[in-house]
Order: sequence, then C-alpha cells, then structure tokens
Amino acid sequence: MTTPAGVAERLTSLVGALRAHGIRIGTGETVDAARAVEALGLADRELLREGLAATLLHGPGGRQVFDPVFDLYFPRGVGRPEERAAGRDDLRDRLAAALAADDQVLLGRLAVEAVDGFGGYGSAPESDGWSSYQTLERLRPQTLLARVRDDVRGRGGGEGFADRLLEDEIRRRIETFRALVAAEARRRVAERRGRDEIARRAVAPTVDQVEFLFAGKARLAELRRTVQPLARKLATRLAARRRRASRGAIDLRRTLRGSLSTGGVPMKPVLRRRRPVRPELVLLCDVSGSVSGFSDFTMLLVQALHDQFSKVRVFAFVNRIDEVTGLLRHGTADPEGLSARIQAEATLTGWHGSSDYGMALGEFAERHGDAVGPRTTVFVLGDARTNMSDPNLPAVRQIAERARRVYWLNPEQRSRWGTGDSAAPAYAELVEMHECRTVRQLSVLVGRLLPV
Repeated sequence: MTTPAGVAERLTSLVGALRAHGIRIGTGETVDAARAVEALGLADRELLREGLAATLLHGPGGRQVFDPVFDLYFPRGVGRPEERAAGRDDLRDRLAAALAADDQVLLGRLAVEAVDGFGGYGSAPESDGWSSYQTLERLRPQTLLARVRDDVRGRGGGEGFADRLLEDEIRRRIETFRALVAAEARRRVAERRGRDEIARRAVAPTVDQVEFLFAGKARLAELRRTVQPLARKLATRLAARRRRASRGAIDLRRTLRGSLSTGGVPMKPVLRRRRPVRPELVLLCDVSGSVSGFSDFTMLLVQALHDQFSKVRVFAFVNRIDEVTGLLRHGTADPEGLSARIQAEATLTGWHGSSDYGMALGEFAERHGDAVGPRTTVFVLGDARTNMSDPNLPAVRQIAERARRVYWLNPEQRSRWGTGDSAAPAYAELVEMHECRTVRQLSVLVGRLLPV
C-alpha cells in the first residue's frame, strides 16, 4: 500500500508532468487535487482519475494528455509475484468474455495480466523489459471479433444492432483493450526508466504544442477546431493594443505651452491623437506538401480576425501564385475542405508540381504589386525550401521596399534553416523571419507582430 508521503510525491510529480506539457495548473488547483485524493481515497482508481481531472483541468481538451500521465503516476496494482501467469488460451477465453460483456474493470485487469505474461523481454539490467507490441502480437485480440460477435448475439445483447454496427462496437472494445495494454507497458517501462522521463517523451502533447509539419489528419482537424476560440483571444488582445496605441506620443510643444500656467512644470502632458486608420494585411502562403497544414490553419485564423483590418488579401502558391481571398471567405464553413478547394480552383502550379519560391514571389511582385502599399503588412508562410531553384531575392527585396513590414513565419526548426535546399538564411537577411512550429508559437507571434 502506498504511504501518504508516497501519494503526495506522486501527486506533485503528476502536476509537474502536466505543466511540462503546457497545461496551466496553479497552487490552488494542486491543493484541491490533494483534498480530492484525501476524500476519494485510492480504492477506486477510476473515481480518483475523474476527481483529479475535475480539479486540475480547465476543460476537456487536456484529457488527451492527462489520462496517459495519470496512468504513469497512479498505475493499476500489478499481480502478486507468487501468482501463476495465465496461459494464452485461458487469457483469450476470459478476454472474449470481457469484450462480450463490455466489462471495463475486467479488461483493465486482463491488460495487466497480458503484459505480465507476454510483454516481458530481455534479461539485461538496462533493458526496458516490457513491450505492448509483443503482448498484442502474442495475444492477437483482433482475431476474437467473430467469437465475441456470436457470443453477444447468443446472449441477446446484439438486438437492435445491424451486423456492421455490432462489429464496429466490438472493434471499439478491442481498441480500448489495446490502449489499456499500451498504457500498462508504458507504465512498467516508466518504473525502470523513470516516470518523469517517460511522461516527457512518450505522452502526446496538447494540441497547441503539436508541430504543424508532423501533425496527422486527426490532429490537423483538432487544430482547426481551435481557430475560433484562439481568434477571439487574439482579437481582444489586438483591440487592447489599438486602444493603447491610439493615445499617441507626447506633443512636446503643446505640453510646454500648457506648463506655463504651473510654473514650467508639465503637470498635464498633451498627447498627439493618432488617426484611427486600420492597417492592411497580405498573406503569401505555400500550400505544398506538409507545409499546407500550417498555411491552412494560419489562413483560417487570419480570416477569423478580418474585422481587425481594413483589408485582408490572401495568395496561395506552389510554383505559381493566385489570389484565394474569396475561396477562404467562403471556405470557413468547411475548414477541412479548404486545402482541396484551393488546389482545385486556384492556379498554383506550372509545368512541374514542386514548390518554387523564386518563381512564385517574382510572379506576385510583377502581377500583384498593387496589393502592397505603405499601410500593408505582409506575412510569408512557408519553409523556404526552393528545390534548388533560384530564390529570387530581388523580388523579396521589392516587396519589402513597398510594404510597411514583411514577416516570414517558418514552420521548420531553426536548426534546419540553411540545410539542403533551404534558402531561409538568404531570405532572413532581407525580411524578419521567425520560427513558428506550433499553435502556441503562432498565437504569440500573431499577437505581437500583427499591426495595430
């Protein structure tokens, strides 16, 4: 049984791991979590999980990180060493019965038994010792589908289900068991390597820390759902900056004239009032390959902020460039289809399909130069990889001379700039380039760089 001191250490380590993954947890939440542990006890692990989630998290978005981290610091009890390991056939029989009954508690116990009996490998002290892949390969729960389906039908539990729907439900239960096995194997590896290290490396990050270039379809869809809440926060921040900036600088001549009535002491500084002119914004977006996810998200975010600017124009390119402002405005209702719509309706490629920054930026400077003026801030979105073609630095210099500001947001890690076909260092000498790999970095940069 874990001592109270051990529970306190596990709880503080849990909080530290969650903070490392970007979940904001204050001292008050930590104290509430300790009270929840005291009130709920350790007997019912799932009840404890829900109690700690309720006290530590501010919304459901953190559960994807919280659940695997909780499994590391508050694991299920492992079977006693003297207990005989179950045979494969016996364990498969009990697993089939648990899947048919959808018994979550029993599935958790069977996951522990499965890893204990079939997941161990290696005898060296430095060996991690446990593998969920090896466990599942030996147990092969996916081959139980027909057996479980027939069992559910025999019990009358499948009434009202079509065969396809019943099979989908059983597959969901099998995937739940596979996740339980993975969590148990990860927990045992953590006991050898150190829970803190595994929590840092093996747990998926929160959505705002996912790197655009490595996000799969599911994570990109999750990112798109964060556009509107993030836009509301940034709009509030931009409005506050605009209010502060509208006060203007001190008018020294009028301030000194007013100070004559107070013996030369400037008691009431007079400010120059700025004219309330909203800036213009132009986006140049590389929509080729893996960079397209980054560009899509940023385009949707800027479109959600369009009320903050007098004019927003968006151009997409691969090796040709075309304006997609209208497509973006009409595509906010279907954000997941935005990329396909742009590829289908805009002219983005010429005789080849590889990205060519030099050709695209040159075409923009020649054909769309009127989109850039002294009130315009230009954002270039892309990794600056030219496929060994001419980067066309004069075109970038021409755009920079016309615009109020030019910023380049690069989704690649800074250490990779200049490697291979990357022209990032050359472009960075002409315009201000920033590393922008995650939503968190993007929101900071947008809040800081967008003009007011």
